[in-house]
Amino acid sequence: MPTRTLCLLLLLLLTSAARAASDDPKPDKGLAPKKQLTALRVAGGIKLDGALDEPEWQQAAVATDFIQNRPNPGPPERHKTEVRILYDDANLYIGAIMHDVSPDSIMRELNARDNLGNTDFFGVFFDTYHDKLNGYGFIVTPGGVQLDARYSPASGEDFNWNAVWDARTALRGTDWVAEMRIPYSAIRFSAQPEQLWGLNFMRQRKKENQAFFWNEVKPAVDGFVNQWGTLTGLRDVKPPLRLSLTPYVSGYVNHDPLSKADERRTTTSFNGGADVKWGINESFTLDATLVPDFGQVQSDNQVLNLSPFEVQFAENRQFFTEGTELFNKGGLFYSRRVGAQPIGHSDVEGQLRPRQRDNEGRIIPGEFVKRNPGTTQLLNATKISGRTSKGLGVGVFNALSNNVYATIQDSASGAQREVLTQPFSNYNIVVLDQSLKNNSYVSLINTNVTRWGRTYDANVTGGLFRFANKKNEYALDGRLVYSRRRGTVFGSEERIGDQDGYKYQLGFGKISGAFTWGLNQGIESDRYNPNDLGILFGNNKIAQNVYFNYNKYKPFWKVNNLYTYGGIEHSLLYRPTRYQNLYLYGGANTTFTKNFLSAGFDFDWSPETNDFYEPRRFPLGQYWVRKPANGNLGGYISSDYRKKVAIDVNGGLRVFAADDRLPRPRRLGWGLNVSPRYRFNNQLSFRYSAEWSLSQNQIGYAGSVSAADTVGRPPLRDMRLAGDPLLGRRRVVTVVNTLNGSYTFNNRMSLTVRVRHYTSTVNYHEFIRLRPGGAEEVVAYPRNRDNTYNAFNVDAVYGWWFAPGSQVSVVWKNAGDFSRDANEATPLYFDNLANTINTPHNNSLSIKILYYLDYLALRPKRG
Repeated sequence: MPTRTLCLLLLLLLTSAARAASDDPKPDKGLAPKKQLTALRVAGGIKLDGALDEPEWQQAAVATDFIQNRPNPGPPERHKTEVRILYDDANLYIGAIMHDVSPDSIMRELNARDNLGNTDFFGVFFDTYHDKLNGYGFIVTPGGVQLDARYSPASGEDFNWNAVWDARTALRGTDWVAEMRIPYSAIRFSAQPEQLWGLNFMRQRKKENQAFFWNEVKPAVDGFVNQWGTLTGLRDVKPPLRLSLTPYVSGYVNHDPLSKADERRTTTSFNGGADVKWGINESFTLDATLVPDFGQVQSDNQVLNLSPFEVQFAENRQFFTEGTELFNKGGLFYSRRVGAQPIGHSDVEGQLRPRQRDNEGRIIPGEFVKRNPGTTQLLNATKISGRTSKGLGVGVFNALSNNVYATIQDSASGAQREVLTQPFSNYNIVVLDQSLKNNSYVSLINTNVTRWGRTYDANVTGGLFRFANKKNEYALDGRLVYSRRRGTVFGSEERIGDQDGYKYQLGFGKISGAFTWGLNQGIESDRYNPNDLGILFGNNKIAQNVYFNYNKYKPFWKVNNLYTYGGIEHSLLYRPTRYQNLYLYGGANTTFTKNFLSAGFDFDWSPETNDFYEPRRFPLGQYWVRKPANGNLGGYISSDYRKKVAIDVNGGLRVFAADDRLPRPRRLGWGLNVSPRYRFNNQLSFRYSAEWSLSQNQIGYAGSVSAADTVGRPPLRDMRLAGDPLLGRRRVVTVVNTLNGSYTFNNRMSLTVRVRHYTSTVNYHEFIRLRPGGAEEVVAYPRNRDNTYNAFNVDAVYGWWFAPGSQVSVVWKNAGDFSRDANEATPLYFDNLANTINTPHNNSLSIKILYYLDYLALRPKRG
């Protein structure tokens, strides 16, 4: 009955949304007409000063008559923008004049590189192979802050990509002027004698929260790069030799107050290495990092993980975020696997010789772990990537990591021995990605991890495709992936599991217009495992879903737009085939016209579901945790960021039906996040976030009971517990406070500070024995498994770009965490904060200097 009711409800939603779409008086119909601009060749002598006073600028063709993209798509701009493009044998020059009403109408908050704030900006976009899928973006603000990005189907808009280019800006009366110099070495293009590129320009007027494009970009049309105009006139431009070296030196001072008595608490270290970029030809580039140093990356957001899945951390290492759009195809690459925790890190304790007695009854001390590195040291990493003039993208990634050893010391004699925790390993990815007409593509991806010695290797191969029709209205997409692992578990003779597995997914939908929809179906087999170089939280699943979106992009009533969505998902366990869950969801959001307040809501509802992952028993299917029917309602508001004071608030409430199997209270969960921000001026700003969440009467995994659980403790009264999963009814309270501050001295120098305190407390009310088939039985389990976890981090970063591509960075990091178990666990926030502050913290102060060396600038000048 619930399934039929949900399907009927979805049918009514789809019907009403389709009727609303058909009643739209001005539906978008396909791509806008393509504009064209001709670049002018010059002999050089263009001075980058933001003046545009060279006579060549007046001779160049002008791009103007921009079209508004938001908040009201379609109307022409009232305050004109004029753009011209010049070029010579080495560079592209872009000159733009943004007319305005007065200097006060030009917003110009300063920020660090690649960060926007309350500011206007101008951007230029190039599709150098004119494949209508991939592109480059270069953006500059009135304050001279530079941003750059890559555009691709895999990564969307990727601001992690960085190029070496330069820009100057100036205020001229009521206008502002941007002048850019983009060397050909910053981009890739073919060696054709006459070039045809995709081209677009963008302008933001923050005063009115307006954005404009030269070639109209319609929000209702799928894709971005395919909606650009064209650039002509580039003749006899040769791709240069792209060869650069960026050596670095770094020094660290670390203070660890928890160091053992025989170890120095304050240590110093010095490092050196280099990043190399080499343009193999006009299409392909080799990027290599030699002896990399990632010690200055932002600290991870540590959490108390009660779920059956690992925590996925953000990637903050620049080498693994820049120019990786090809390697991200298919979602098979999780870069944090490279240089991750050694695979034998958690097994070291099991290899210690325990304390024992000799024949005369004397105690012989055992061993302890003196050192156990938590990360794997990379020797080098290399990327080769590019795209041919025929649209074939090729990517090769390779990284090598060295052996990692833990050090074990004898408590009595002091003798030390080493235990291998990670063998010498090779990580490799190969990608082939063919761009096709109509915003379509086919791709092949292979990932491989090879480890030396007696352990296992892993290989994953996947094929992807997307075919859209000529009008870019409908698309068929899919993927097929095969995973293979061979060898033995590290440190044992046991054969590795999950030897052969597969995944497939097929989808079809309407992708353009005010009303879009889609259908998807997929399977992940019970032995599919890409986790040696990718990330998958749970396999063994059959899933299908149907979804829709109905959007109004033009202002109506009192709002600028309206975005709505909804759908149904259904999943089964793959082996054995059993019902897992059914999930109905939907939501909407809008921005009000008068005050630019954004608001939205979301909801979801599920009937009773079965969680096969929470019991942590494999193979899946024998045990599962039943969740009663439940529903969630959430919402958010976000005020206008143009104001000095702004605030974001979001929250949600999840209510569960009563569990009629056992006499216990209903489950309940809710959360609230309040994030105010204050901008003192165009240089100094702060943002604070306070997040609070409560899960009441949550049923979750609390461990397993074995004979070891009784060592040194009163015996368990109910030994039937042994072997079955132990669940707990618990209360989980989590509080996260984060403060971000930034002061930008100028467009090349900034200071940022981030402080985060995280605390989570778990209190158990009762314990349950989980039986096969999902049956639960309340048991008398006397152990106290309450727990409190705290984590504290400070990241302070001073950065100075003293020359294009060259930087000095000074970083101070303060980190500490601690846990309290049983009776010491407390949900009182200020007690946890005080304990966190009083706990000894690790401190690190480092300085790193990068210097960019370009072969073209260093080579001797001819004649």
